[in-house]
Amino acid sequence: MTDQRLQALAQHPVARLLWQYSLPSVVGMLIWSIYNVVDRIYIGQGAGPEAISGLAITFPVMNLAAAMGVLVGVGSAARTSIFLGAKQQAKAERVLGNALVLTLIIGTIYTLCFGIWLKPILRAFGATDVTMPYAYDFMIWMLPGLVVTNLCFSFNNIMRASGYPIKALVTNLLGAVLNVILDPIFIFGFDMGIKGAAIASDISMFVAAAFVMWHFCRRSSTVHFRRGIYRIDWRIVWGMVSLGAAPSVVNAASCLITMIVNTSLVHYGTDIDVGACGIFITFTSLLTSVIVGLNMGMQPIVGYNYGAGNLHRLTGAYALATYWATGICTLGCVVGMLWPDVIARAFTSDPGLIRVTDNGFRHALFMFWMVGFQVISTGFFQSIGKAAQSIILGLARQVIFMYPLLKLLPHYFQLNGVWLSFPLSDILATLVTIVLILLQFRQLRSLPVAIENVST
Repeated sequence: MTDQRLQALAQHPVARLLWQYSLPSVVGMLIWSIYNVVDRIYIGQGAGPEAISGLAITFPVMNLAAAMGVLVGVGSAARTSIFLGAKQQAKAERVLGNALVLTLIIGTIYTLCFGIWLKPILRAFGATDVTMPYAYDFMIWMLPGLVVTNLCFSFNNIMRASGYPIKALVTNLLGAVLNVILDPIFIFGFDMGIKGAAIASDISMFVAAAFVMWHFCRRSSTVHFRRGIYRIDWRIVWGMVSLGAAPSVVNAASCLITMIVNTSLVHYGTDIDVGACGIFITFTSLLTSVIVGLNMGMQPIVGYNYGAGNLHRLTGAYALATYWATGICTLGCVVGMLWPDVIARAFTSDPGLIRVTDNGFRHALFMFWMVGFQVISTGFFQSIGKAAQSIILGLARQVIFMYPLLKLLPHYFQLNGVWLSFPLSDILATLVTIVLILLQFRQLRSLPVAIENVST
């Protein structure tokens, strides 16, 4: 069965494989994102607009924690695909063992750091006296589950990369469905408010992580835990971290950008504007989650066929993924531009927050249709082991362009300048993506047909 799973990556039609691998990933990410939306609707409707603003303050902190998990998870999944494609089973399993050790070490360190300096961190990300109680209550209860969340995320990626897309979907279903069930119980039934949402998330992620770990304990799995794979091999670690650096940097950079966005919105507006940005980020994250799921489905196909030297197959997978991603982002862009008030009313009944959200959507969203191409291209570079290019693309939108735009535009357009930094950075990052992709495919056409050995 294991050989059949790997042979399928090399032999089945690319469109069929992309559908087979992407659909479970997209469904899983979509379900998880819908949970996040429902979670924020519960909080907004139950605790008011200030709670939505407080929750928005926690987004960069959560992203910073996710960045640490992504550093290991995405890189280990990419390396697993490449090694399996090159028929290097032992190296693939050493990736598994090293990923477990690194995730536990890094997760323990950042959880302790957040716990000690949580209030100063939240202040730095824009918390005010009004929003601090909500942000602190949510994060202090989320901290115990962050390590478990990263374990689940990292090994879910490896599960998918080693030929188990349906099991990866089940993992997401377990966490998200259980979360949706527990949220109203803790938020309303136990009258715990925003901290109830955090506790529900902790319990759900523990169950999902237990399911993932059980999979890798089974000897019948393509790669599995065994003696001798846990000792840190720095070549393996560097291989994982170099490929995981791009999405990790993106998540870390988004923390910086969200901090600047939040503080700028407070400076040029009020806490209500921060809440509007929280709704905007929730909506775009819902769309992006679909693209990320599509990207997850593409990566094992591209990584395996790159390792096996089947360059025409990886080209086909990338082209199809880009086509679908652009269509999804375009649809989301149209919906968000035409009905922003309807989207805002799902989160709040406050007329002021609805009005501000409507204005923010119309300024920030109109170039979002370009984002799918950027996400898929970043994932493509990760899949073929091109860490430098993936890091550049990861930084382009979030740091290289958006940071200076956030510093410049508000001086001239005040509050609208903050919102306009989103579409302008989308345009500039897309231009960089086009250049790097064209250069990469020119280089791929000059490579030999097969890749005889993949370095660590």
